[in-house]
Amino acid sequence: MADAEEQDLRTRKERERDELYALDISGVEWHSAPGTEEDEERVEIAYLPEGAVAMRSSLDPDTVLRYTEAEWRAFVLGARDGEFDLEPAPGSGAAAAE
Repeated sequence: MADAEEQDLRTRKERERDELYALDISGVEWHSAPGTEEDEERVEIAYLPEGAVAMRSSLDPDTVLRYTEAEWRAFVLGARDGEFDLEPAPGSGAAAAE
């Protein structure tokens, strides 16, 4: 990619990030996976305008990550394809359970 194109892309991504984090999300509805209990640790997501998504941990609800529609779509598709599957830690005993 040419230097000018890279700079344009970087500028656009920074603008998108700034706009996304400028959104007031104080009134959004948070969702978690079906079957999780209120007192359980869980990941929660909220749908934002233009397909964006906010994500937080139930243990730290003040720390919120925000993703554009394209970023969220890339993550979800990658997760479905197993791109983020973790290998068991050595000595964890997880390998023996398989």
